[in-house]
Order: sequence, then structure tokens, then C-alpha cells
Amino acid sequence: MVLYIIAVFLAKTLFGGLGRLSVMGRKNVPRNGPLVVVSNYMSNGDPPALVASLPRHLHIMAKRGVFAGPLVARILTSMGVYPLDRDGRDVKALIWSIRTLRRGEAVLFFPEGTRSLDAKMRRGRIGAAYAALKSGAPILPVGITGTENIPGLWTAAFPLCRMRVNIGEPFTLPEPEGPITREFLERTTDTIMERVAALLPERYRGYYGDGVRALHSSVEGG
Repeated sequence: MVLYIIAVFLAKTLFGGLGRLSVMGRKNVPRNGPLVVVSNYMSNGDPPALVASLPRHLHIMAKRGVFAGPLVARILTSMGVYPLDRDGRDVKALIWSIRTLRRGEAVLFFPEGTRSLDAKMRRGRIGAAYAALKSGAPILPVGITGTENIPGLWTAAFPLCRMRVNIGEPFTLPEPEGPITREFLERTTDTIMERVAALLPERYRGYYGDGVRALHSSVEGG
């Protein structure tokens, strides 16, 4: 916990000092209880930007390559970071996320799996939806912009750019009428990612651009 507090302090100092980080919707973050935080993913600067922005201890899955040596691995693990296989399809990591949520913690997901090189959203993978359904946790959509200007891991320590974190309202997924099928998970994943895309300027929405327009039309029509 102490190390995470230090990490939050450093993230706020670097991203709010060297960088120009603005945060919208911080009041939407539930202060207690399980929470699936879902964001678009553009660079290595996204996790520290979100750590600096959200008033919750975020448990994060990071690729195993970040765990460089036993000391670094021990520090990251103590902060609530879990090693994820390179392809992002790690059953053990998914089980870890569900167990963490059932303890009443907040877990950060990047459903796109890999960083978007053109800053446009890709179709999300189903892990966040599955974890939310199995744990009963609400979902908090977050849209982040500007971090595409942080190209590498070490440049995240010097985020000399303007960034914006837009936090949406939490929501829950509908319960399936039968078994949780892959088709159901894909539909609910698209619903989640459309909520994220709605928090972004249109040029960032990529795969979910049409879905966001349909979402807005249904809200206005209803």
C-alpha cells in the first residue's frame, strides 16, 4: 500500500507537473466496492495517467516483460500488478482479476490488448466483460487522449504533452438468460467499448465510431 501511495504521488507529480493532465468526471468513481475500470489503450503512459486520475487503488495487469528481475517483480506485485502473457490471453490473469474484484477491489482493463499505433480504438477482447459478469462488479468507462504522444516506456517518466482523462458513469451489464456464451460476451464487450468511445473525440473511436453514433441515436430517440 505504501509503494502504491508513492506511485500515485510520482504519477501526479510527473503527469500534472511535467505534463498537462486534466481529469473530468472524477466524482463518478465509486469510492468503495468492486469496480471494473475499462479504458482505451494508446501508450505506456496510460496506466500512470489513470493511477494519477482515479481516487482508487487500481490493480493492473502488465505484460511479463515489465517484470525485469526479482526486485522489480516484487515491487510491482506488492503494488497490485499481475504479470500477463504477451498475447493477452491469460486464463490465470483473468482468474486473478475475478478474485481481486470479489475482494471489493478495483481492477483496470485495457480490452484492446495492445496499444493502438494510430490512436484509434480496436475491437475489445472479452475478458473485462467476463470478469464483470462473474464478479457482479459495475463497470467504469474511461476515455483517455494525449498519451499517444508518449511513445516508449521510459518517456512515460517525462510526459511533456497535454493529456485528458474523461471518466464516465458506472453501469452494470445485463444478466444472461442462460449460460454465458462467447456471442453474449462479444456483444457485451462492444457495449462496454462503445461507452468508452463515447467519452472520446470522434477521431479516436476507430472500430466503435458507428456504434457510438447508434448509441447516441437510441438515447435521443428514447
